Amino acid sequence: MDWQKFSDIRVSDLDKIVIANRGEIALRILRACKELGIKAVAVHSTADRNLKHVLLADETICIGPPPSEKSYLNIPAIISAAEMTGSVAIHPGYGFLSENADFAEQVESSGFIFIGPRAETIKLMGDKISAIKVMKQAGISCIPGSDGQWDDDMAKNRAIANRIGYPLIIKSAGGGGGRGMCVVRSENELDTSIRITRAEAKAAFNHDMVYLEKYLDNPRHIEIQILADGKGNALYLADRDCSMQRRHQKLVEEAPAPGITDALRRFIGERCAKTCVEIGYRGAGTFEFLYENGELFFIEMNTRIQVEHPVTEMITGIDLIKEQLRIAAGQSLSLQQQDITVSGHAVECRINAEDSTNFLPSTGKITRFHAPGGLGVRWESHIYADYSVPPFYDSMIGKLICFGENRDVAIARMKIALSELIIDGIKTNIDLQVKIMNDEHFQQGCTHIHYFEQKFSGQT
Repeated sequence: MDWQKFSDIRVSDLDKIVIANRGEIALRILRACKELGIKAVAVHSTADRNLKHVLLADETICIGPPPSEKSYLNIPAIISAAEMTGSVAIHPGYGFLSENADFAEQVESSGFIFIGPRAETIKLMGDKISAIKVMKQAGISCIPGSDGQWDDDMAKNRAIANRIGYPLIIKSAGGGGGRGMCVVRSENELDTSIRITRAEAKAAFNHDMVYLEKYLDNPRHIEIQILADGKGNALYLADRDCSMQRRHQKLVEEAPAPGITDALRRFIGERCAKTCVEIGYRGAGTFEFLYENGELFFIEMNTRIQVEHPVTEMITGIDLIKEQLRIAAGQSLSLQQQDITVSGHAVECRINAEDSTNFLPSTGKITRFHAPGGLGVRWESHIYADYSVPPFYDSMIGKLICFGENRDVAIARMKIALSELIIDGIKTNIDLQVKIMNDEHFQQGCTHIHYFEQKFSGQT
């Protein structure tokens, strides 16, 4: 890789940005800003005055109390913070407003740069039905489903379901993160399941459109990381496996995905990159697939940075957050596909503040904290000793990433790192992650998206 290409790039147009998020991703963005000489403004709720990135930011503004609706989802407050501080751009991180097309549109109509895709692109690829149509046009396989056919006539929906075949899954067209989904195994469950899923989707996403898909028995979750500059250039940065999940929430991610052939990886990666060029995509993004019987089926695109982006960074040496910032500053991609090389293997464990016996959140003061270290170990977190975990937000408090020259070494380092990680005062899922790392099927790369619940349900 020609590292000189990186040093030749300047982002002087982004002299100050607002970080419209919290926790570890906000700290991650702050660090990238500092490396590039960009001033960062931390917006925060009254419950987050002592977050690490808030303490380290160049400027801070409180935008309201918890819950999120009064602060991190308060669009006028966030835009006002950008105006008050003389910022030129807003980075949404992930979650909250990161895939909200209305937010992106309001940011840019207010004269600021949205560090992410354009609003129309978010709408196109954020709606799963329209995204499926785009991917089919690109020659990428999708799971057999209703293809956006929807009718309030339940008899017609039953006919569509019978054509697809049971079991099937109902999905919210505007959903994500495992919400707005329901598995249906027989026709007599369909009508009630549709009504429940539509109500959940309306409550979670203010969008009650749902669609039907064939439910695959034991697929793996594979995703492709892309970067595109919105100027006709796009590339893919290998793939990840995120199959270790509980109720559609990822627990462990790794890159590259074990057992995927180079030919398939190249085939799907090239088509994802080509799709980004055709739709004018701008920024970082991820195409998600289910993998079964040697074939990849597209399920959705995430038009933002992912929680698991560090494993891709570890095997490619590319800082995805800094690339987001450069693209937002109007720079063309500094690399071409032939510049991307993959070396070694990386594994990430999500560390959650929760009781691993019942998965209930755990809050309170961290009385003792020690981060692991050593060759190939990376700890991404906002916590520290005496920090109090609030009850208002997601339970993830950190990500532990380990890199090795191969998968076995990465897993071995992860076991050591987990044994060194000390978080006292609250309950965490560290012990559960140790069980996963020691699981024989995981070590062999033989798990699928239902594996965790089949193996660990009732055993944790």
